[in-house]
Amino acid sequence: MTVTDGAAAGNERQDRAELRKKLLGAWQLVSYIATSADGEVIHPLGPTPNGLIIYTPQGYMSAQLGRGDHPLMRSARLEDATTDELAQAAIGYVAYGGPFEVVDAATVEHHVTTSLFPNWIGRPQVRKVSLAGPLLKLSTATPTRLWGAQRTAELTWSRLA
Repeated sequence: MTVTDGAAAGNERQDRAELRKKLLGAWQLVSYIATSADGEVIHPLGPTPNGLIIYTPQGYMSAQLGRGDHPLMRSARLEDATTDELAQAAIGYVAYGGPFEVVDAATVEHHVTTSLFPNWIGRPQVRKVSLAGPLLKLSTATPTRLWGAQRTAELTWSRLA
């Protein structure tokens, strides 16, 4: 390893550490859009989604996202909800968590250990990261099949105090 290689590795470690530090805390969902290759933009959780993503100093993350316009269920008790009500609630909700790792200065990997969608468990969710002031943007690293087309998803979050 040359001195230049060592310096580059040191800078890369520092960049990852800086991004990790900036991610820590709680963030509120501002918007969730998905864009297809032909430019079509959809709002997978409606125009006013709600959500929370948390990154802890211990290296864990948890994300909860849902439709902001989801109707209330008829019963005040979850166990009294109908199968149809529960299915509709699940369609408009995303929840997962587990350890996270900052891969490089612009990429975070969520190692899913729990999820409403069990197929994500054991499969990393890779996100491109962009920070601007109090806003955090997390995007899928590559287009993925979302609601009938290959799309790139972009979630914008605002830091909570």
